[in-house]
Amino acid sequence: MVPFFRGRHDSPGGNIGKIGLASSPDGFAWTYVGIVLEAPYHLSYPYVFKHGDDYFMIPETRADRSVHLYRATDFPLRWAHAKTLLAGRRFADTSIFRHDDRWWLFTDSGNTTLRLFGAAELGGPWKEHPRSPLIRKNPSIARPGGRVVTHDGQLIRFAQDCYHHYGDKVWGFSISELTRKTYREEKCPQPVLQASGAGWNRSGMHTVDPHLLADGRWIACVDGFGDGGAR
Repeated sequence: MVPFFRGRHDSPGGNIGKIGLASSPDGFAWTYVGIVLEAPYHLSYPYVFKHGDDYFMIPETRADRSVHLYRATDFPLRWAHAKTLLAGRRFADTSIFRHDDRWWLFTDSGNTTLRLFGAAELGGPWKEHPRSPLIRKNPSIARPGGRVVTHDGQLIRFAQDCYHHYGDKVWGFSISELTRKTYREEKCPQPVLQASGAGWNRSGMHTVDPHLLADGRWIACVDGFGDGGAR
């Protein structure tokens, strides 16, 4: 079974997101399972990852001005709050990854500011990188847009382009240097995802979640804005 998590708007007003689960035997035919995580505030951007023998999730909880870490007690159906990693800002679309035996996370402040934090252990303490904020006042490249991956030894981060409107397209950035004191990246020349002008992604695409399969192929979950709203 391939599990897929995404934010759902199930409240009467459609304005409080919950984390829903769908499953698939092949990554193409999907069956909706149900809601697996909800809170009194909006949840979205479920960033799921494995560490050791455990599965973890960091959903967006900027309405709570925090970054919360959840651990699966019965993967993928049940989750328990493990720790609050950061607090005090409206952190959005937090994207966590390992590099050089250290934990790192990108997070956004208001669609225009990209922040970088690091920690020796998953539970922290988390400290902001000395070069952070990495990006200021640039809605085209600041907000995280998907899972940070390594391809051919190269770290790649994804960013939403929110310049014209929220979730217009997704850019890729090749990270050429990341240490406790330094950070450098280069923008890929073409968008990774963008609006098609018709159908389910007519108006935009703003998230990509790539995964490397055992046979060397890649599969990615994406979303879009179009007919019927966000998908």
